Parts: sequence; C-alpha cells; structure tokens
Amino acid sequence: MLDLELDNGLAVLTIDRPHARNAIALDTMDQLERALDAAAGAQALVIRGAGDKAFVSGGDLKELSTLRTIEEATAMATRMRSICDQLTNFPAPVIAALNGHAFGGGAEVAVAADIRVAASDIKIAFNQATLEIMPAWGGAERLAALVGKSRALLLAGSGKPLDAAEAERIGLVDMVLPRASFEEGWRSLAASLAHQPAAEIKRVISGVSPDEAIASFARLWVADAHWQAAERVMNRNAKPQAAGGAS
Repeated sequence: MLDLELDNGLAVLTIDRPHARNAIALDTMDQLERALDAAAGAQALVIRGAGDKAFVSGGDLKELSTLRTIEEATAMATRMRSICDQLTNFPAPVIAALNGHAFGGGAEVAVAADIRVAASDIKIAFNQATLEIMPAWGGAERLAALVGKSRALLLAGSGKPLDAAEAERIGLVDMVLPRASFEEGWRSLAASLAHQPAAEIKRVISGVSPDEAIASFARLWVADAHWQAAERVMNRNAKPQAAGGAS
C-alpha cells in the first residue's frame, strides 16, 4: 500500500508495507508512478516509510525472485531507476524522511531525494553486494556524488552499514533528529521548504546558466508574493511615530 497526503503545498508519500518492511515490489512501482503524477504541482515532496523500523528495506526479494532472465532484470532495474530519476527531477524540494533503516534499494531511494533527514537510531547501507549484486537504481552514482568515488566504492563494495551520526558526518545524511521529535522535525523542515523560491533554488543549483539564474530571481522579484512579504518586513521595521506627532 502507498499513501499520498496533500496538505497546503506539501505532498507526503508513505510506503506502507509492514509485512515486507516497506520493501518495493512491482506493484509498489505502479503505485509510486501514480503517486508522483498525483503530486505534480506540490511545492515540496516527502518520501517516507510507515512505522519506525524501516524506511525502505530494498526490493521485495520474495516477489522479485520470479525475475530470472537478463531481460526481466533489465526491465525491472530500468523502471525503478526511472522512478528514482523522477524523484531527483521533481521540480520542488524532495525530502527523504528516514523513519527507519534504509538498506539496499532503500538507500538508493534515499539518495534520489534532495535532502535526507534521519531519526537518530536508524542505519543506512548500500548492501546489495551481500546478495552478489550491485545498486541498479542510480544509487551508486548518486552516492559517489555525495561522498566521493572512493568512499562510495568502499561503502557499496563492502555493504558496510552506517549509523545516522556517521552518515551525517560524511554527508550522506543532512540532518539527524532525536527519535522522539523526528515526526515533528521532518514536517517542520518540509513545510519550511514548501514555497516557490526553494523550487527555483533547486533548479538553479542543479545547473543553469547565469542568465537563467538571474531570470529566476527576476520572476520572483516581480511576483505579488515578494511584495507582500516585503511590505510585512517594512511595516515591522518602521519606527512608530512619537506621541503627539511631528513638531
């Protein structure tokens, strides 16, 4: 099951498969594609797992074990990589809320997001090598972009799990929150990013020309939202007139 919550510009996508530790099966891929289409227009997107044990535990081995040919493996990997690419290319900030462990394909989904927020007691591992396979959903390349090629090879080649603090130290996770305040924390962060300037900043830092960056700024400058915000600031900063008025 997959749940999509839409609230005031924020889309929250929850993978809820407790019997499989939120692992991804072919039907989950169908639901992810539909949910991403339905989330179009959101100003921020959060992807998370249900519960507090697993974010996504990877691909559902029981269901995917029917794929035995090169062609079937290629089709599955191509499809899920496309879904991860859609997360990366979503035109607004995407936050992976790591409510639980992110292993294998779950770690690949996590690095497809722009920002990773983790509960303090989770672990993350690119541990596909323990099954004698490798990351296939774009995770190896995205991991290398985050932590460097040598460290990515070390982590994905060995399958070594990292706790949240170590993942944050090397730049794999961006923010670690105490378990007790995790839900409130990621929601607050997501809400703070659910606005058009954050989407434009994402587009610019993804790589545009200087002229395009300035054009993004100019569009925001002339928008009503900018002038309304500027008016609030100017009114707040205006000094009150002395009693009796000016002499």
